[in-house]
Amino acid sequence: MAPLFTLVQPEHREFNGGDLLAQSLKHLGVSIAFGLHGGHLDAFLMGAVDVGIKLVDTRHETVAVQAAEGYSKIKRETGVCFVTANSGFCNGIPGLATAFADRSSVLCITSSSPMRDAETNVLQGFHDQVVLSRPVTKFAHRVVHVEEIPRLVAHAFRTASSGVPEVLFSPVEQSRISWGSLASPQPYPAGPHPQAIVEAVEMLKQAKRPIIVTGTGARYLQDDAAFTKFLDMTKIPVFNSTKYSSPLAHDHPQRAGIASMLGALPKIGQPLPDLVILLACRTGMFMGSRSEPCIPSPETCKYIQIDVDGSEIGRSQDIHLGIVSDVRPAIASLAAAIPDTTQWQIDADWAQKALSLKTLPHPQESEPEEVTPNRLHPYHALKHTLSALPPGALLSVDGGECGSWTLQTQEAARAHAVVFSCGYLGFLGNGWGYALGMAFADPQRQVVNVQGDGSAGFHLAELDTYARFGCRVLTVVVNNHVWGMSNNGQELIFGRNIAARPVSALSPKMAFAEIARGMANAAERVDSIGDVAAAVKRLSAVDGPALLEIVTSNKPTHPGTTAMVGVTDDKNMVVIPYYDNVPRPHYKQRYFYMHYLNNVGSSYSSSFSFFTLALSPPVAALPVHTAGVPASIRYTHFSSSIIFQISSFSAHARTTVVLRSGPCQQCAPSVYFKTTRSPVPKPLPSAVTSSSE
Repeated sequence: MAPLFTLVQPEHREFNGGDLLAQSLKHLGVSIAFGLHGGHLDAFLMGAVDVGIKLVDTRHETVAVQAAEGYSKIKRETGVCFVTANSGFCNGIPGLATAFADRSSVLCITSSSPMRDAETNVLQGFHDQVVLSRPVTKFAHRVVHVEEIPRLVAHAFRTASSGVPEVLFSPVEQSRISWGSLASPQPYPAGPHPQAIVEAVEMLKQAKRPIIVTGTGARYLQDDAAFTKFLDMTKIPVFNSTKYSSPLAHDHPQRAGIASMLGALPKIGQPLPDLVILLACRTGMFMGSRSEPCIPSPETCKYIQIDVDGSEIGRSQDIHLGIVSDVRPAIASLAAAIPDTTQWQIDADWAQKALSLKTLPHPQESEPEEVTPNRLHPYHALKHTLSALPPGALLSVDGGECGSWTLQTQEAARAHAVVFSCGYLGFLGNGWGYALGMAFADPQRQVVNVQGDGSAGFHLAELDTYARFGCRVLTVVVNNHVWGMSNNGQELIFGRNIAARPVSALSPKMAFAEIARGMANAAERVDSIGDVAAAVKRLSAVDGPALLEIVTSNKPTHPGTTAMVGVTDDKNMVVIPYYDNVPRPHYKQRYFYMHYLNNVGSSYSSSFSFFTLALSPPVAALPVHTAGVPASIRYTHFSSSIIFQISSFSAHARTTVVLRSGPCQQCAPSVYFKTTRSPVPKPLPSAVTSSSE
């Protein structure tokens, strides 16, 4: 087959599989790749240099994969990374796992030992990398014929998700190269069903309080003309999940802030939405817990969910209309289907109240800015930090409690994009790679890498990578000397009775600013609230990487931690930290039923195997007469009544109890009961009360 493009013959060496891979990637538009060196990769690395693919080497393979993911999120195209065989590959698996969970488009290239050395304990040949990677990728393949590289690389790109082609580099017979779809244009994204658009428009027409909630996939709507038209027509407030910021500019009139603020609507006297459009937004942890989501119940609110992945629609709650589609054609179809003369029922006053939620004062505003001398309140420290940043930065948020405080104050940053790097895996340390990839995806913008002192320790050596490549990354380390969420979570659960806080302490002697200066980063350390803004402005002006270390207190506990831990005084609940609590099981008779017999001649009949009768007023003695199927009776004298507990020994038996007069007027009444078969139990009389033990 004739070449689809002119293959570049390297000087002073033979053309091989590494060159074919590099030139195929270049043809697909790849201009940068992140990774770590390994001898197996040299053929590819040389080929990449020859065709002008920029190689960014990190200090750890996990960071290389995370950098490709961060690059993908901002650049909105597939990120590429490379790791060496087995050891490097195993270090890269955590990055693949989080990219897969967060549906990020990453192509990871690795290498392997020759197949002839299989099962010989050869160097870096122990693990079957394809088998290991399959659970965390959509495509994983080992290339055993180098001529197939173009076809397989093109296929990997078209999966639009994580892939791990494993490549062997050897001489290539050019006449045998399989080009596959390498030269084919990228396919159009999936579009919506026409009937779904009709139904969506009708639901919008009926709605009085609609909102949109965007997720990570909606980032493709930045500056999208159809989305702009749709919002201009409908005036719907646009909220976003905490995982990724809104596609709308910071000053857009319909940008409403994070969706977690929706719970504040009743507090300002406003009803909750009656229609929610989930736009590339997955339900689950970033929409609150299953028992207490930040969005209304589907029983009181209609839902439209638009997602390119049909398996996400209705995953954890009822959805009234699901549309499997990329967000761009879905929004374009909606905008085109709405007549200009449409009469909306949207409550404009309510919409303005919803938009005002992002400006509501936070409870921490009234708290002291310094918890103790030289230990800043984390809320105030981060608000001052973000407020002092130049507008338009790219903000990567990492850490547990540090991440929560940053997301709470993110509007102060006026950022171009805010990404919560920990993702669905809660993967601390991701931000180091994210920030690196973001810096190369949009080098004209400042990147802010926010870390807690716990998450900062994962990949602190990447400060060297930032310096070597002159990345404009400002790393902010919130140093409170503990794993904040761990320490405060243990206090919430055990603090009343137990003083121990196992494996949650960090060293107060840790000096991040000093380490940063040793890695050629400009750095400052602040422990006074009045010094924060000035330090941020000085470091933001640096032409290159910088680090700001802020000494804070680990108090107060962030409200998000309190909600996630879920401590309760209710003895009937079992606390499951960071998940929904569950009812405590009780291994007793589940139900009892009580009926009062107050007058001679009154009777009660029940098909339940266990029930309670009370005779009021009581008498000193009460004869009991039985007939029919055997049953068990026990009764107790109380001050106000005599309680009979009657248990039938026969399934589907009906027990009838009658209070009757004694043999003479002076004799006490007596209780008579009998048990008979009753194949179909009758409903309880309305006078009977029941409860659960």
